[in-house]
Amino acid sequence: MSKNTKINVLLLLVVAALAVLPLALGLGDHKEEPFTGADGEAETAITEIEPDYQPWFSPLYEPPSGEIESALFSLQAALGAGVLAYYFGLHRGRRQGEQRALERERESESAPSGTAGSVPGGTAGKPPAEQQD
Repeated sequence: MSKNTKINVLLLLVVAALAVLPLALGLGDHKEEPFTGADGEAETAITEIEPDYQPWFSPLYEPPSGEIESALFSLQAALGAGVLAYYFGLHRGRRQGEQRALERERESESAPSGTAGSVPGGTAGKPPAEQQD
């Protein structure tokens, strides 16, 4: 197994542990909604500190259910991941293309002038009198 493969497997195991351990250890059992987002936690903390608090503004769109809200969040995450993947793929492709162009340029500079593009049995490298057969 290569070094990169070992690192990738280790990272996948860490991510899986981060996802499974809170559930396995029952870290959210004492709450009504154990794994709410940061917005819900912040709202709960604010209302505990200041019960008469009024928000400065309200959301432009309030989804009718939690499932739709989760679906929209997932769509947003997928679009963001797609943009990042496109960006990194584009730059990797450009870098590889530049490397290939440099390699071709080096090969054409190092190759003898008479043998570039010659084909066995072809006329490349023969004097002009023999090429007119």
